[in-house]
Amino acid sequence: MKRCCEGVGLPCLFKGVGMASSQPPKYLLVFDFDETIINENSDDSIIRVAPGQALPEHIRQTFCEGFYNEYMQRVLAYMGDQGVKMGDFKTVYENIPLSPGMPDLFQFISKNHEVFEIILISDANMFGIECNLRAAGFYSLFRKIFSNPSSFDKRGYFTLGPYHSHKCLDCPANMCKRKILTEYLAERAQEEVEFERVFYVGDGANDFCPSVSLTSADIAFPRKGYPMHRMMQEMENKQPGAFQANVVPWESATEVARCLQEVLE
Repeated sequence: MKRCCEGVGLPCLFKGVGMASSQPPKYLLVFDFDETIINENSDDSIIRVAPGQALPEHIRQTFCEGFYNEYMQRVLAYMGDQGVKMGDFKTVYENIPLSPGMPDLFQFISKNHEVFEIILISDANMFGIECNLRAAGFYSLFRKIFSNPSSFDKRGYFTLGPYHSHKCLDCPANMCKRKILTEYLAERAQEEVEFERVFYVGDGANDFCPSVSLTSADIAFPRKGYPMHRMMQEMENKQPGAFQANVVPWESATEVARCLQEVLE
C-alpha cells in the first residue's frame, strides 16, 4: 500500500493549470457523500425531525446488515406517519455541515475544472444530496450523481428505493459502488473520454470495494480512521502489496487538495 502527496504547502493550493477548455478532462474524481463531503451520516441527521428526535425500538430492531436501504424505507414510512413533511427534511439536509476542509477542496476543483471530471456515488438519496450541495453552492461541480432514487408521494411521504441489483457479495443489496464506477468508466471510454488517473475520496466500507479496483496510477483518499481506511490497512497486513492504488489518508479535505495540486504540478 503506497503513500504519496506529502509536504505540499497551502500557498500553492489555488494555483491554476492554464489548460485549454476544449481538451477533455484528464482525471476522474469520485466522491462519496455521507461522512465524506458532509461531516455526518445524513440518514442519522434526519432523525432530528422525528418525534422526540428518536426512532421507536420496534423500528430500530428491524435493521438487518446488508439491507440498510430497506430499513431506511421503513424509517421514512414511520416519519411520514408522524407528519414529517418535505420541508422538514429539506431544512435538515441543507444545514448538514461539510467535512473539514471540503469547501477549500471544492474551490480548488472549481479553479481547475478543465482537468477534472467529478462524479458522486452515494448510498444516501438523491433528494438529500441535491438539497445539501445546492445549499452549499457546489452542486454544479458534479457531472453525474449516482444515488438511491427518492421522491415524495401523494401523501407527502418521503419514499426511497434501491439504486440497482448486483452480484457483489461484499456490498449492500441495493448498491455496489465498484459496479457503478466500472460501468461509468466503460461508458465514458465509449464516448472517447479516457482518464489518465482516477481519484477516489471516501470513508465507508462500501467505498473500499471500488477502491480495490483502482490501479497503481490512481489514488485512494480514505478518511483517516474510518472503515475504508481500516479495511485498507487490514488488506495490507494480510496481503502486502495487494492494494494497487496510492493511498492518502485525510482528516481535512485540504490534504486532498494539496495532493491534487502536486499531481497538477
